[in-house]
Amino acid sequence: MTIDAPEHSQAPEQLRYARLLDWSTRVSFVVLVLSFAAYMLGLATPLVPPERLPQLWSQPVGQYLAATGAPTGWNWVRQLAHGDIAALLGIVLLVGCSLLCLLALLPVYGRRGDRAFVWLVLAEVMVMILAASGLLSV
Repeated sequence: MTIDAPEHSQAPEQLRYARLLDWSTRVSFVVLVLSFAAYMLGLATPLVPPERLPQLWSQPVGQYLAATGAPTGWNWVRQLAHGDIAALLGIVLLVGCSLLCLLALLPVYGRRGDRAFVWLVLAEVMVMILAASGLLSV
């Protein structure tokens, strides 16, 4: 006796989201690995030299920031030339993958006339942008 596996089909929006998530996470991971490798191999000058890190890690954040001049908030973008800061780009890209995937769903839902899903996706995108903006920071 053989058991036939049920045929599964995915909705077009699920396939679009999954393909884009797969592609974007791979690209983000490559950026993360390459930027970290450049930092560790000394190809990009770090803001904080690796040999100083052990003495700085035990410091409260305020003292760490004062001692290193490390950027806060979105100021890291201006410091991307530094190897240790450049690694943040890969992290930001990884975090942004879901935002990109959600935005890619808008045309699918819009063409189908699924207004509720359009509004839900827009609400999710707005929450993510608000959270990333730093406006909610203390």
